[in-house]
Amino acid sequence: MLLKNASILVIDDDLDVLTAVRLLLKTEVKEVLTEKNPENLRSILAKQSFDLIMLDMNFTSSINTGNEGLFWLKKIKEFKSDAAVIMITAYGDIDLAIRSLKEGAADFVVKPWHNEKLLTTIKEALNKKTNGKANEVPLKFESIINRELLGESPVMQEIFYKIQKIAPTDANILILGENGTGKDLIAKAIHQQSLRANKPYIKVDVGALTETLFESELFGHKKGAFTDAREDRAGRFEAANGGTLFLDEIGNISLHQQAKLLSVLQNRQVMRLGDNHAVPIDIRLVCATNVPLQELANESRFRKDLIYRINTVEIMVPPLRRRGNDIILLANHFSKFYCNKYLKPCAQFDQSAIDKLLHYNYPGNVRELQYTIERAVIMAEGEVLKASDIIFSPIETVRPADEEPVELNLGSVEKNTILKVIEKHNGNISKAAKELGLTRTALYRRLSKYDI
Repeated sequence: MLLKNASILVIDDDLDVLTAVRLLLKTEVKEVLTEKNPENLRSILAKQSFDLIMLDMNFTSSINTGNEGLFWLKKIKEFKSDAAVIMITAYGDIDLAIRSLKEGAADFVVKPWHNEKLLTTIKEALNKKTNGKANEVPLKFESIINRELLGESPVMQEIFYKIQKIAPTDANILILGENGTGKDLIAKAIHQQSLRANKPYIKVDVGALTETLFESELFGHKKGAFTDAREDRAGRFEAANGGTLFLDEIGNISLHQQAKLLSVLQNRQVMRLGDNHAVPIDIRLVCATNVPLQELANESRFRKDLIYRINTVEIMVPPLRRRGNDIILLANHFSKFYCNKYLKPCAQFDQSAIDKLLHYNYPGNVRELQYTIERAVIMAEGEVLKASDIIFSPIETVRPADEEPVELNLGSVEKNTILKVIEKHNGNISKAAKELGLTRTALYRRLSKYDI
């Protein structure tokens, strides 16, 4: 349906919102009607039909359910209205908005919104309604899931559903989870399912950037800006223009780096080092961190204003130990992959191997399982993998926290201290080295020395 032929009803108890939407839509659509009180819905819909309804998630009405938007969404369905419904939500109600999609809403918008984005969302909802595809899952999305992101557990199915709904929006995404859970694959899936899929996808491990490299890598530099700047160079923001920028390990950057990043996100422009000319940028931002959100909210560590900028929607990726039989699903996937890679007969797991895989804690998560299966396939003598073929890395092995080294010579104490610190940081060598007061290179030397 063409936008100019649409009749739209907007329901929100905020008069400023109603005024803003009416002014935006009055020249774009056939008719726009605004209503402050949702309890008038029945009488309005009895008199007139609409192509689309914009419905706020929260009202100060007599219906105090805590999720009034869902209540009125169901009422719209009961009133036999065939209008597409777009939920209006604030940042704090994102999870409720996701639930509303399951209840039949066509989409949701987050306040405050960009006018162009709102118009695009309305057009898409009207087109879905016209074509009868509101609940259709794109085949491209399914192929990404089957190829790169595997999981049949309820918690992973929820994540897949969430990706399907948020990917086509331009909402900034924060992916949370332990090391090795697949946060980078989720970021890639979001991009591939987005409206920016044919544009650049740029990944940056910002946690590994030093203070001196941070601005040059992200924002670029002009020739002569510093000693080794021998030519002009665009930064990652410019490289991702029009597409998606994935900032991994965002929780590890300093407060100074956070201030620089916040300025760029607020102004939507970058300035190369050594240049006075600002370059406009248009990116979709996806960030990831293994730092728990509670720790991230500590302002001595991370700026809250930056959290709000990067966290329109958050995705919590579960550790592998909480995914049940997904462990065997993934183990079979990795077994097939490495059998093909190393030209081995297709390996199957016997019951003892399955039991061993299911009863391990996986501090290294999916990444640890992957390397464990690769090692098992390489070393296996036959076509059946047994429990004895499943050898977990000692660097990831979880031991009781109160375990003390049996030997008390300096070498043994150092070895056990290194192991404990690496375990504490879930295998993150950079963090372990920092806590131990070592460089990464020095820590790797010690790992080699003690055959860890």
